[in-house]
Amino acid sequence: IPHINGDIAVIQDADMEYDPADVPALIEPIERGAADVVFGSRLAGGRPQRAYLFWHLVGNRFLSLLTNVLYNTTLSDMETGYKAFRSDVLRSLDLREDDFAIEPEITAKVCRRGLRIYELPIAYYGRTYAEGKKITWRDGIKAVWVLVRVRVVS
Repeated sequence: IPHINGDIAVIQDADMEYDPADVPALIEPIERGAADVVFGSRLAGGRPQRAYLFWHLVGNRFLSLLTNVLYNTTLSDMETGYKAFRSDVLRSLDLREDDFAIEPEITAKVCRRGLRIYELPIAYYGRTYAEGKKITWRDGIKAVWVLVRVRVVS
């Protein structure tokens, strides 16, 4: 993040589950001046999706619902690993997490600041654990803690 030198920054998980072809659509609301942050949603529909692991879908929907309740928003996919930011916004976030909890931390801090967040459907080519997926239910518990901590403490 300290090395960003453009006006827009895109964070994309490097696990080959997200399609780089979605970047132009992801940054368009920022380029147009309508958004500060754009989340790519795997759950909005309209783009190719590999069938989810059922419990991952349930967990993701629960975390998104909790986010919406805590921060009065309407995100469908707060755990997405595909986000675009105005660079100044991303640099201004005081981020502390260094694992999967970075997603709820970013989401909570962006929502807490009342920034203009948009969501766009993205393609998702999810992997199984045999193919290298790493996230587990323990990460979901930590995500709940981070969402609540940022809401209460910050």
